[in-house]
Amino acid sequence: MASNSFGNLFRITTFGESHGSGIGVVIDGCPAGLELTSQDIDLELARRRPGARAHTSPRNEDDRVDILSGLFEGKTTGAPIALWIKNKDADSSAYEAVKNLYRPGHANFTYLEKYGVFDHRGGGRASARETAARVAAGAVAKKLLAHEGIEVVGFLCAVGDVVCPDVEMKQLREQTRLSPLFCPDRAIETAMVQVLSVAQEAGDSLGGVVGCVATVPVGLGDPVYNKLEALLAYAMLSIPASKGFEIGEGFAAARMQGSQHNDRFMAEGDGVRLATNHAGGTLGGISTGEPLVFRVAFKPTSSIRKPQETVTVDGQVATLQMPTTARHDPCVAIRAVPVVEAMAALVLADAVLLNRSARI
Repeated sequence: MASNSFGNLFRITTFGESHGSGIGVVIDGCPAGLELTSQDIDLELARRRPGARAHTSPRNEDDRVDILSGLFEGKTTGAPIALWIKNKDADSSAYEAVKNLYRPGHANFTYLEKYGVFDHRGGGRASARETAARVAAGAVAKKLLAHEGIEVVGFLCAVGDVVCPDVEMKQLREQTRLSPLFCPDRAIETAMVQVLSVAQEAGDSLGGVVGCVATVPVGLGDPVYNKLEALLAYAMLSIPASKGFEIGEGFAAARMQGSQHNDRFMAEGDGVRLATNHAGGTLGGISTGEPLVFRVAFKPTSSIRKPQETVTVDGQVATLQMPTTARHDPCVAIRAVPVVEAMAALVLADAVLLNRSARI
């Protein structure tokens, strides 16, 4: 399994499994002199951890980080930063009864076909538990981005058929952090809670969409293959359960005319900016200075209480019935919000460092 690293200059490698001793990440390329504490990382992990918000998995992990290397007297040294998060509340017994069944929507079929082995305990390496390491690394990336005046904020913009309209950065900062579901509109959030409750009662799950806004300067990203939106798409579609990515008007752009979609340039002070932002903050793969605005679609949680027809690993017809002790999120998009933020921060931190060599 050779694809556990992400990034170029600011590069991370994650490791660990859902029901192993813990989850970790090594960060290469973080510049020396960045002020960093474990509290900076713990604050981000608290936003992702299970059991912390309404309608999330009741698995009780406190998700506090140990910084093993790369830090001296409160500042990064330029050496690799190793972060470790212990697993304290894994319950593997819930998976014994279903370990020989192909679970619909899960990766045990493809892992077994490819590698001949699969850690059935909570999905092993394929589990969303791995994203805790991404969020930890993203916290470091956010600290670096703060020096560049770059901010990244995610929010829950849809659960099932309940949709929250796009909002401005200023509306997102505090509202989503105080919100049980990361939704900036309280009325919409109430409707989301209702549809989630109905799905849970029925033993089912729902999909959702996470929106993200990032304030960035002009010039990040490179033409052709390393376009900023291409890197963001790559990052977002690496998140477990993600199924779609769009930036700006996204798929709606296919139904627009050029006169509607083109963002008009206008003079502002001593510079130039765009009057609208249908493109979502990039042109030619390079950031325009307008906010990056993108959305990520997540499928419904694959683990549900409803019985599902399947087959055993030997090909025998069977019924999958998850044990009552199994613990899963009814909608993975809720806890995916800080993960989307983290992956965006990693992309942007890498882009900032790469951009320093763009010209003399």
